[in-house]
Amino acid sequence: MAVKRLNITLEEELAEELERIAKELGEKKSRLIAKALTFYFDYLDTKIAEERLKKLEKGETEVIPAEEVFKEL
Repeated sequence: MAVKRLNITLEEELAEELERIAKELGEKKSRLIAKALTFYFDYLDTKIAEERLKKLEKGETEVIPAEEVFKEL
């Protein structure tokens, strides 16, 4: 997997907690941040899906039948 280097700024307390947990677990800070982001993005994906479902149930979202989609392909 390709890796991209990023520079981030954290509040001091959060940076200290990251340092403490990394030492406790013997993990690199970058690895912990990547894991945390993965979990958070999964959470956000769920929230987005729930919101889309609510809009669909309320009739606020147009549904395009699969047949129409396949015709366009």
